[in-house]
Amino acid sequence: MKIDQGILAASILIVDDQAANVQLLTRLLTEAGYTGVTATMNPTEVCALHRRNAYDLILLDLQMPGMDGFSVMEGLKTNSKESYLPVIVLTAQPGHKLRALAAGAKDFISKPFDLLEARTRIHNMLEVRLLHRRLENHNQALERAVHERTRELQVSEQRFRCLTELATDWYWEQNETGSFTQVSGPGLEMVGVGMPAFLGEPGGTSDTGDASGWNRAEKALLAAKIAGREPFLDFAFSRVNPDGSKQNFRVSGEPIFDGSCGFRGYRGIGVEVKTTGR
Repeated sequence: MKIDQGILAASILIVDDQAANVQLLTRLLTEAGYTGVTATMNPTEVCALHRRNAYDLILLDLQMPGMDGFSVMEGLKTNSKESYLPVIVLTAQPGHKLRALAAGAKDFISKPFDLLEARTRIHNMLEVRLLHRRLENHNQALERAVHERTRELQVSEQRFRCLTELATDWYWEQNETGSFTQVSGPGLEMVGVGMPAFLGEPGGTSDTGDASGWNRAEKALLAAKIAGREPFLDFAFSRVNPDGSKQNFRVSGEPIFDGSCGFRGYRGIGVEVKTTGR
């Protein structure tokens, strides 16, 4: 059987109160090419050793004086930083096999040892264990990448807001109900209460303008775009002020969605278009 070098370098702890069993398993594994084999005959040391060394596999005898293998497994589950319990139990009692598996052991080796069976079970167990470790490391790398990407996006958004404040008259955000959650720049000062009114419900008595002076047709068109979750670029709208003067604006916006594709509102930029002459 050709064994992957990563498996041969796995850290293995043998736990058995019988010196003959420790020697037999140590020789079996060493001759098979495993280089990270250690052993203890004291079961009370196992939890501390595993916390320190994070073994890839523990070969654990079930029947030991003072502290049996079942108690050791309970201690490992309490002290381990991960939910995976890398244990193969060693037992001469057939009735203990199912109990050991129910307690969290991943496999068992019967006593007296069949050396070929023992070597095969150990290899298979380590193969699964190292795949589990690689998957865990991959998931951690993905989490780090997502965290870093999120940080980059936050920095990018901050830069975007700064640039839009410099390049436009205002930056704005609305929530899913249409309420303004952020306005950067002199947007509200420039258009006054009319900007929220423009994005709200139409009203007024004029055929072309509402009570705040906004053009009703333009207002209805933008409301339809927002209701349809559509982006808009340089949308032109205007208002007539109480003194008869007219203001013209252009606004660009895009819908905001969360990671589950849920609508969270709009954000965009706006500018007042200055007119010269008549």
